[in-house]
This record gives sequence, C-alpha cells and structure tokens, in this order.
Amino acid sequence: MTATQQAGRSGIVDAHHHLWIRARHPQPWIDPDTMAVIDNDFTAADLAPAARAAGVTETVVVQSIASVAETEHLLGVAADDPLIGGVVGWVDLTADDIDERLDRLRAARGGHRLVGIRHLVQSEPDPAYLDRRDVRRGIAAVGAAGLTFDLLVRDRQLPAATRLVRGLPEVPFVLDHLGKPALGRRSLGDWPGDLRALAAQPNVTAKLSGLVTEVDVPSWSAADLRPAVDHALDAFGPERLMFGSDWPVCLLASSYTGWVRVLAELLAPLGDAERAAIWRDTARRAYRLGQW
Repeated sequence: MTATQQAGRSGIVDAHHHLWIRARHPQPWIDPDTMAVIDNDFTAADLAPAARAAGVTETVVVQSIASVAETEHLLGVAADDPLIGGVVGWVDLTADDIDERLDRLRAARGGHRLVGIRHLVQSEPDPAYLDRRDVRRGIAAVGAAGLTFDLLVRDRQLPAATRLVRGLPEVPFVLDHLGKPALGRRSLGDWPGDLRALAAQPNVTAKLSGLVTEVDVPSWSAADLRPAVDHALDAFGPERLMFGSDWPVCLLASSYTGWVRVLAELLAPLGDAERAAIWRDTARRAYRLGQW
C-alpha cells in the first residue's frame, strides 16, 4: 500500500520542509563540503514536483535561520502558492515587544498563514536556555497568539523540553524530528525514556521527520529507523504524530519519495484511521490548517 493510499483521498500533509535562496537569506549552517547536495537554492517551484509525486497536497514550510526577514519572505511565498498551507516562522522570543512583533508578522503579506514559531534551540550553547524566564515568557506569548511552538532540540535537550512543556500547559508544542535520536547505533541512550516523559504531556505532538539524516551508518534501511518510529507510536500514539519530509535536508540521505516509501512501510501494520492521522489529520489539527 502506498503512502497516498494510506492517507486516503484527501492526500498527504507534509508538516515540515524548508525553502531558501542563499543570496537573499544565507544559510551559514550548510557545510559546502559535507552537505554539498543541499548547498543550492530550493524554491517552491523545486518542491512542487517532488511533493506531488509523493501524493502531498498541502505543506507547512519551516524557518531555517533566525531571521524575521526570512519569515516574511516565506509568508509571501505561501500567499502565492496553494500547496503551502502554513508557515512556522521565527521571532525573537526574548524581545520585550514580542506581542507587537507577532502582530506585525500576521499583518504582513501572507501573514494569515503563520501557524507557528520556532527557534533553533539545538544550537543554543546555554543548556538552561528553555528554563530561562525571558524565553518562557516569549513562548507563552506565542501560545497566547494562537500559534504553536516547534521544539527543535537534540536528544540531550529533551528533559529541558519536558520541563518547558509541563510549565506552559496552555501552549501547543510540536516536537521536530522526534528530538533527533542517535539511530543506527547499539543503544539509543536516554532517548526512549526522555521521549516518553515528554509524550506524557498532553499539549505536545511530534513529527516523524528528519530521521534519515540521524542514522549513523553509511547505508541505512527501514530497520534502522523502526526502533524510533515504533517507540514514538507507543509513546505518543498515531493521533499525536505527523509526517514531515524535512526536504531538502533529507536529500543528504534520501530522496523525498524514498523517505515517504520507507515511512509507509513502517506504518503498514497500523489501521486506516491511524495512518490517516499521521499522514494528514494530526498536522491539520495541530497547525489549524485552513482555519484562517
């Protein structure tokens, strides 16, 4: 059964991909030597054929740098592209006027498609970043504005993420890439227990995304991903999981359709409604797609 068949007639929602034009918004995190395949520009026109081939009918584009200008650009792209249903952007969480900054983003062209905010927490040197009062105040403002907060953290940061989510029960959170487990190794370390602790909080959902680039083996297979996917299914349940391609970053390890095929294989044992939740329904609910 293909992913499109698993999702049903309404198609697939890709809840996590990126777009960038480097001359306009440089991506300093891209290493031109080890990441040469994505050291290029990727536009909505490049995304469309890959997404359509996989049966995707709606997407959520996610910020990749800490830049309001990039977010405004993505909102403008979404305004012109019916495939893009939502934008997860960036704003300075510690700004005293964060409410006004969020209002300005929503007033920008395409601002009605702003569905969430993300910060690159995985790159923060301060291990207590998510415990900071100013950061939590900013994230609370994101939730009060009716937006989700995407958690981009590494596996070692999951306990801090759990404290944050528990401390702000009124904010809807989305965990990106399952917290980046160390796949393909003999042990997943503390990740299984830490993920389960986070999943115990009812105000968080998670993305089955970004996994192919976390596999620490040169040639990976579905078997390398199954422990993480099965554990996430057990911890969150299908109704709180959603599909994300992480395109074009996924190209470091897989094609767009290749990742979709592998995930379809891993989800094959589930029931129709459970698979439809992951491929489409959870993303639409979590990001309130189409409700603007």
